[in-house]
Order: sequence, then C-alpha cells, then structure tokens
Amino acid sequence: MTARIVVLASGTGTLFEALLDSRLGISVVALVTDQPGARAVDIALSREIPARKISLLDFDSRETWENEFLRQVKELNPDLIVAAGFMRILSPVFVNEFPSQIINSHPSLLPQFPGAHAVRDAMAAGATVTGCTIHFIDEGVDTGKIISQEQVDVLPGESEEQLHERIKTVERTLLPQSVERLLIERLGKGFQ
Repeated sequence: MTARIVVLASGTGTLFEALLDSRLGISVVALVTDQPGARAVDIALSREIPARKISLLDFDSRETWENEFLRQVKELNPDLIVAAGFMRILSPVFVNEFPSQIINSHPSLLPQFPGAHAVRDAMAAGATVTGCTIHFIDEGVDTGKIISQEQVDVLPGESEEQLHERIKTVERTLLPQSVERLLIERLGKGFQ
C-alpha cells in the first residue's frame, strides 16, 4: 500500500529534504507552497516531485487564496499532510477538511512556547531545556495532540540561532520517524 503524503513548506525545505532522505519508505506525492521562490520548490523539482505554487500575492483576498489552497490539496487526495516549515496558519475550514491528517514540527516542547518565536521565547524565559514537538494541527496555534517530543538542552552562552539550529537537527530525525510511525499505525506495515 502506498501512502499519499503531501508536504507543505514555505522556506528552505530542510525538513522536506529530511523526509525525502530518511530511507524510511516515506513517499511524497507533491509539495504545496505559498512561496514560489522557496528552496523547497527547487528540492521538489530536483527529485521529480510535483510542486504546486500558490502565492497569496496572486489572489485578491486571503479567503480566495485559502479556497484555492484547499482545492489543490484536496485534489491530491492525501493520506497525510506534513507541514514542514510552512509559515501560514491553516484556516479551520482547511483543518476540518483533513481531521487528524495534518502534522507539524514545532521548535519547543509544547505546550510551552507556541507560536512563531518559540526559540526566542524559550531563551527569554530562561528555559534550560527546550526541544521539538511533532503534533497534529487543529484549529488553535500549536495546540493539537502531541505525537512525539525530544528535549534539547539550552547551553550557556549560545545564541538563539545556535539553539534553533540544534533543535532543527533533532527535528530532521524526529519528523520522519513520527511520519513513519503514523503510517504504520494507520496503514499497516506494508505501506510504501
């Protein structure tokens, strides 16, 4: 059985690349992005994975953009949607169309430090331990059911950028492992 995985990405695509390089049998049928110039698009094209580019700038409203984004993702008929560095909040309409099918990687130990500045927030709070969380996306911001987490110590004197890079290193392993585990649970050991 082949699982249909759609990846959503907005940036450099390092998590997308980690999924593709994981050798865990994860098969991505398409990349969907809101940033047509993102490095993730180059990665997809270099691996012969279709890339759908749906820029908010091409639409007269966010609602029109969201409707087209939803239409195109539905057309791909995904078993699982992986938000891998996707920097837009998905609307409740989108989330409800794919219940328990959308997962995200977040650079903190949720429920601590949700939102776009998790690493900065952890450092500002004086956290000595943070990490990353793989979770389902629901209608809230980083409030969905947790799938897996891994801790990362905050080292004395390190910068936000250094800590974030160490968290990303953990994410690049934890995300593919979590995807594989979900697929086995849902589709059985015979997935490809």
